[in-house]
Amino acid sequence: MAGLELLSDQGYRLDGRKATELRKVQARMGVFAQADGSAYLEQGNTKALAVVYGPHEMRGSRSRALHDRAVINCQYSMATFSTAERKRRPHGDRKSTEMSLHLKQTFEAAVMTQLFPRSQIDIYVKILQSDGGNYSVCVNAATLAVIDAGIPMRDYVCACTVGFVDETPLADLCYAEESGGVSSLALALLPRGGQIALVQMDARLHQDHLETLIEAAMTACKSVSKVLDEVVRQHLQEASVLSRE
Repeated sequence: MAGLELLSDQGYRLDGRKATELRKVQARMGVFAQADGSAYLEQGNTKALAVVYGPHEMRGSRSRALHDRAVINCQYSMATFSTAERKRRPHGDRKSTEMSLHLKQTFEAAVMTQLFPRSQIDIYVKILQSDGGNYSVCVNAATLAVIDAGIPMRDYVCACTVGFVDETPLADLCYAEESGGVSSLALALLPRGGQIALVQMDARLHQDHLETLIEAAMTACKSVSKVLDEVVRQHLQEASVLSRE
């Protein structure tokens, strides 16, 4: 990706977006009847499917059960066809295990687990097509699936990946930007209270730029939350029309 101009002199990015402009977000809830909750979400060319089961009794070892709250179990995977190069291990590798842990930490901050002691909530997320911002897209899809399952949350949890180019923060990075040597971070936010659920960084970043990037990420997350709220309202409207019929 050397020599690629990530931000033009006119302030446009590789895909024609302005610096703070998000990729187009499209989503549907309730895509699987068999699961307690499900959602399909596209953010640009990154596409994810999230499925939620629970709350239900602990499976396997009962010793893992917590007497005061539910255990959240997250599993992240990528479809073998999700990238240009065919993946040999779509799940179970180090990256997938790390991503599963990040998702677990994110949803532990958002789901009201104290309402379901000695139980378990399973969140499965699969990337169907990868074009940057995988963690963020997974969080946004899983949020809709958890809401679809009727599991109480403190707030929507929304995520966005931001980068820094020529002293300018770029919101919602695509794959070309992520692999172009940009200093980036992914942030998950509970927007109403401004509570940060998780910050993930894979590269070095000068501390002078950290505050600017976090502010840009929080602004982007608030924009994402408006889109997710619209999707939820639309889904409820459609469900109420169907129940009347």
